[in-house]
Formats: sequence, C-alpha cells, structure tokens
Amino acid sequence: MARSCDAAADNPGMRFHMPDPSRFKRLLAPVLASCAILAGSVGAQTLPPEVQTALVRAKIPLDVVSLLVTSVDSKAPARLSHRADAPMNPASVMKLLTTYAALDLLGPAYVWRTPVWLDGPVVDGTLQGNLVIQGQGDPKLVLERLWLLLRRVQSLGVQRIAGHIVLDRHAFEVPNGDPADFDGEPLRPYNARPDALLLNYKALVLTFTPDPVGSSARVQLDPPMDGVQRPAQVPMSNADCSDYRASLKADFSNPKMITMAGSYPSTCSEKVWSVAYIDPTNYNARAIAGLWQSMGGQLTGKVLDGAAPLTPPTFEVASPTLAEVIREINKFSNNVMAQQLFLTLGLPDMGTALPSRAALIGTATSESARKTLRQWWQRRIHPQEVPIIDNGSGLSRQTRISAQQLAQLLQLAWASAVMPELLASLPVVGLDGTLKRSKAGMASAHLKTGSLRDVTALAGVVHASSGRRFVLVAMVNHANSGAARPALDALIDWVARDEPGK
Repeated sequence: MARSCDAAADNPGMRFHMPDPSRFKRLLAPVLASCAILAGSVGAQTLPPEVQTALVRAKIPLDVVSLLVTSVDSKAPARLSHRADAPMNPASVMKLLTTYAALDLLGPAYVWRTPVWLDGPVVDGTLQGNLVIQGQGDPKLVLERLWLLLRRVQSLGVQRIAGHIVLDRHAFEVPNGDPADFDGEPLRPYNARPDALLLNYKALVLTFTPDPVGSSARVQLDPPMDGVQRPAQVPMSNADCSDYRASLKADFSNPKMITMAGSYPSTCSEKVWSVAYIDPTNYNARAIAGLWQSMGGQLTGKVLDGAAPLTPPTFEVASPTLAEVIREINKFSNNVMAQQLFLTLGLPDMGTALPSRAALIGTATSESARKTLRQWWQRRIHPQEVPIIDNGSGLSRQTRISAQQLAQLLQLAWASAVMPELLASLPVVGLDGTLKRSKAGMASAHLKTGSLRDVTALAGVVHASSGRRFVLVAMVNHANSGAARPALDALIDWVARDEPGK
C-alpha cells in the first residue's frame, strides 16, 4: 500500500497530463494522508479493510494500534495479529487482571466483613462508651447498607451514644493525595481514592424532583451530611434539559455549603447527579454523623479515627459476594471499587477466617497488592514477562500490558472454573454497561472497555456466528484514540462474522 501510494505521488507522467496542478494536489491529498497513516506499519495488510478505512478516517496511524484476535483455545493459531507484543496503556481493560486474579485467589463467594463493636454497656437507650466500626475494604458499603448497619445498632437498644463513633481504617495504607492529581477533575466520582472504610464511594448524590404544581424543583442530598448546608429547592426555568447541570450553576467548593445560583429546566423530569465531595478526608465523619442524626440517633461525642478493640465484635456486616462486586467493577468500570479489590489482594492475612481476623487485620499497601498480582502472574501465566501494574483499576499513566499478555489472561480464564463469573461481569455489546451504545452487532461479544485521554481499548470474548469463540484485544494509544470507536466496532463485527479466509 505504502509503495503504490509513493509511486503515484512521484510519477511525473501523471502530473504532466493534469491540466491544473493545484487541483491535482487537492485530489491527491487524501490519498497521501492515507498512505502516511498506513506506511511504516509491518503487517498492515493483515487488517480487515473496514478496520483500516475507519482508522484512516480517524487519522490514527497503525503504529499506535495493537490488535490480537485468537481462539479461546490457546493452542490454535491467531486469526489476526498486529503489534501484539507491544507494551500499551490499556486504561480500564486492566481491571480484567485485577478481577480475574481475585476470582482465582479468593473465589467468587468471597465477602468483605465490617465488624462493629458496642464498646460499653447500653443503659436506658444510651451506649455508655464508643460505637466502633472497622473497615476491611468493603467496596460496596453504600448508603443503604450503612443505614442498615446503623439500624442494627438501634435494634440493640442504642438511641444515644455517650462516647464517640470510632472508625478503624488501618487495613489500607493510602498516601495522602489530591483527587485532582490525575486529570484536574476533583469532583468526578471516578477520582475517589480507596479507603478501608469506603462509604458510598465518598460521593454526594443530589436528586432534583420538579414540583408539578409549583415553579421549583426539590433538592435532596444523600447521604445527609452533618454540618453541610444546601438549598432545599431551586427555581425552574425554560432552559434546555440536555445541559441541566450547567443551568444549575452549582458550586461545591465550600465543604460546608452547596450553593446553586441558577435554575432547573422545567422540561426535565427527575434527575440524579453524583458528585465527589470536595473534602474527602472528612467525608466519613460528616456522612455517619448526618445519617445517625437523620435516623433519630443522638451523639454526645464526635466521629473520629481510632483503633478497634481486641475483643470479638458485637456483630458484623457482610458485603455482596465477589462475583457480584466484579460485575459492577467491569460492567460500569468503577475505578474506586477496583482499587478496593486491588488493595484487598495486598492484605497479608486476607485468607484468614473471622472473627479472629477482626481487629487484628493487617495493613495493605499499593506495593503489597502489586507484589501479590506479580507473583500470581508469574505462577499462572509467565515467570518473566510480567505487565507493569500500578493501581489495579487502569486509572493510570504508568500501567503497561501487551495484547498478547491480555489474550493469555483471557485464555486462562476461559479454561478456568470461574469463567462464567468473569464473563458475566463484562459489558455485552449493544446491551449494557459501557458498551450499551456500541454500534457493533448486538450481543456479539462480552468485552471490557478502557478509555483515558489518548487511550481507547477493548478486550474480551467475541461469539462468532459460526459458533466459535474468539479472544479479542485492541488497544490504541494516540491523541485521536477517542475517534477509534468505529474501527473497534468494525473489528468486532469482522470477528463475529468469522468468514473463512478473512
């Protein structure tokens, strides 16, 4: 392709017969652009024409693309391979490594425990001591489950806490950092940092409900945050509903006050807006105190960090199973849940049974989690060729893995006992999760997506019309990677057709 294009551009005879050289240059420009994109890429001719055309249209050179299509059976030859050994940034596709390794190491029925102590006697509805909650990494301790935990405390006769609510968060060692460090977007929920006691993803959930007989919309804040003021309602206007957030002119910069200087479009129905809290260090204290008070509970002391007693807990709350948790991680690419799971793998005593594990749980660090995954990879996939692992979620500029390595991971998973759980956790093309809007053939594949600035990726299993199953891995690392979606959709369709000789 590259040689023929160069020959056309340099052929003086072609220029001699063109009456208008400037017009000739304009006509030839798209051809030369296509040649420049395709040139210098070994094996470019192996790509399906529709994929090549889409990449040219997106102005993405083939030397920034890595593709591999092979059977789920590791013994079969690859159907398509292009730069499959090149280390690439996979973005959230890296969650495949974290979630499959967790299934393999912990089992799909694994649950996180959150022990609770009533550290003192209960006298006439008053706990004469502290309420202690120990976080052990539960990724799914959301508002309704926190409410159930506090409701359980009340069922034990506690209406007033004479001491403090003590939060033991030592299970995870997470360095201090600014949520804006990664991409300058501190209010994006995906930038929330992991926490041994992660409550509601450290997010504020604002619900706007229009009053059908009035001229305002009611505003509900969940969880109810102690000491945080916010408007109970906002006026309505004729603004466009497609940009209702901009219309509200909300300001979340003050941790003690949410303001809204704008209005809510009357053409909108009820909307839910999730925002990361601007002061994540104090999120837990405000959320627990606010929820406890909203339930009619009283607190004499404060909500503060501390250590759990060495005695057995009064009760404990169990999370959903790992199989359920990874479904949310992979279907919706939940970064903070993935990092919770990643750090769980770094706990030195993660396999120890409760109740002895309560209070005595060790501390996980990012390095201990990376060590666990590296050792797992060396034991299960390859002793030397190990990916560069950062935080387990793919929200990273340092992570690197090749298409060949991802394919090996997926082939191993396909042959494992936990294949159904992993496959069920992946988005289905055109139906759900991050692939709901895909233009590829509906339900033709289970694929994990990845997307960062300058990164677009896909990896998973394609179900071909022939009845065969293929592992597909595609990664693009380029400034125009966001325009690669049509090319990846075309690749999915090409694999799904499974036409002989193509």
